[in-house]
Amino acid sequence: MGKPGRSIGALIKIVDLHKRFGDKVIYCGLELEVPRGETRVILGGSGVGKSVLLKHIIGLLAPDRGTIEVDGTIVDYHDKAALDLVRKKVGMLFQGAALFDSLNVRDNVAFGLIEEGILSETEIDRVVAEKLELVNLPGVELTFPSDLSGGMRKRVALARALAPKPEVLLYDEPTTGLDPINAHIIDDLIRETQRQLGVTSIVVTHDLQSACRVGDRLSLLYKGRILATGTPDELLGSTDPVVHQFMHGLAQGPITEEKNALSPMQ
Repeated sequence: MGKPGRSIGALIKIVDLHKRFGDKVIYCGLELEVPRGETRVILGGSGVGKSVLLKHIIGLLAPDRGTIEVDGTIVDYHDKAALDLVRKKVGMLFQGAALFDSLNVRDNVAFGLIEEGILSETEIDRVVAEKLELVNLPGVELTFPSDLSGGMRKRVALARALAPKPEVLLYDEPTTGLDPINAHIIDDLIRETQRQLGVTSIVVTHDLQSACRVGDRLSLLYKGRILATGTPDELLGSTDPVVHQFMHGLAQGPITEEKNALSPMQ
């Protein structure tokens, strides 16, 4: 089972994380702590390992070295019981929504609840309706994903992630591919979910406007480590040349020179 010992103040704690794919170094001693109830945004250029970090937190990838702790449980890729414990606490909104095309909205949202086998069908219907209401999509239970817009699919996927009542939500590029109106809707839902449910969230995004709207604090991932963490205003006002370049979208500098180095593993 996961090792005991809950981190004081930090629901998610990453210590000395190392990972490489072949000769490509992704992390070299990455450290990160996310307090309970906070929405943390992970920023960085293409290929620096933002999405890979989420996969480590949920146990889809194992680190070469270092530890990841979620609410006192070490994420151990080789320990199924520990992984199951972590995954019950963590929901994830995948970049492409990842809905099951052959299932209607009701069955998509209910999928995790059905797998758990704890609730009755009546109770599952109640939870599905409640979560669809939360994401402003009431009454679409019998609709299939192919009949939904991109923004609506993202919202159904969020409802599915929320259905098991996770303590942690991971968002992988939640506004990618959406028009500005739908991107704002998703941003508002991230904030509303935090306000209503008190969840702790990590949002991976390259969208600076979205990051500043939803993040309590932002962390910039650069050269395998977290280079800087702060509120949106603090990072926007940073005098560090790399942070300043990234936050203000300058065309030249160290980030753009390396931005495609690891593009297959964004």
